[in-house]
Amino acid sequence: MRGLCASRTRETLKLKRAMARAALLHLLRSQTKTLASTSTVFSGYHPCRFGTRSHIWSAKRDFSSPIQIVASQKRWASQARTTEDESRIRIGPRNGKEAGEDGKETGVVYYGPISSTIKKVKLLSLSTCCLSVSLGPVITFMTSPDMNVILKGAVASSVIFFSASTTAALHWFVSPYIHKLRWHPGSDSFEVEMMSWLATYIPKTIKFADIRPPETNRPFVTFKANGNFYFVDTEHCHNKALLARLTPKKPQHESAFKNL
Repeated sequence: MRGLCASRTRETLKLKRAMARAALLHLLRSQTKTLASTSTVFSGYHPCRFGTRSHIWSAKRDFSSPIQIVASQKRWASQARTTEDESRIRIGPRNGKEAGEDGKETGVVYYGPISSTIKKVKLLSLSTCCLSVSLGPVITFMTSPDMNVILKGAVASSVIFFSASTTAALHWFVSPYIHKLRWHPGSDSFEVEMMSWLATYIPKTIKFADIRPPETNRPFVTFKANGNFYFVDTEHCHNKALLARLTPKKPQHESAFKNL
């Protein structure tokens, strides 16, 4: 009986030892796998297919984000530069289409250097004139209810007159300005583009035989043709032959006391 109990006790001890060994081996294997995965992430070593490890650097840097940042910065800088260039006042044509590079502007030999600026100023003047005519009387009659009606009418009329007079003066001042000139060498006429009082371009055909010297004290006038005045910026007209025909000299009147 004692021998049977001793044998059972021995078997129980062996079983416990085996279970303890199995648990210890399982714990060691799990720790080994954790350490292997951690070393793979931080050191760049990857386990191979057959159980060995190859010393391959796997920590590849992601350059896509810096490249995208640099590209966006360049795009923003180009847009800011384009906006700044458009806001500046340029002398001469602004782009290739205005310079006749697209093939549609054939025969254009002269561009007004401040043509775009004149158009912007004229549009601004027209918009302020329309606002003054439409809203000036309304604001005058609504803001001062205690004021005399005759005085209100005088104030509203003066606002309208001042706005309309400045717009008319601007149109009179820039109406001789030639914005674009087309001419083919050997032709006896040329075409110009003028600006109307609504800031739209109007083409006109002028013959060289109709050009006369401008006998007026009006500023910015180069020649006169068919009763209208025209202005060409001589510094930006590079065709000297055309410029010579557009700037006729005034006839010299002989003095009556010359033969005395």
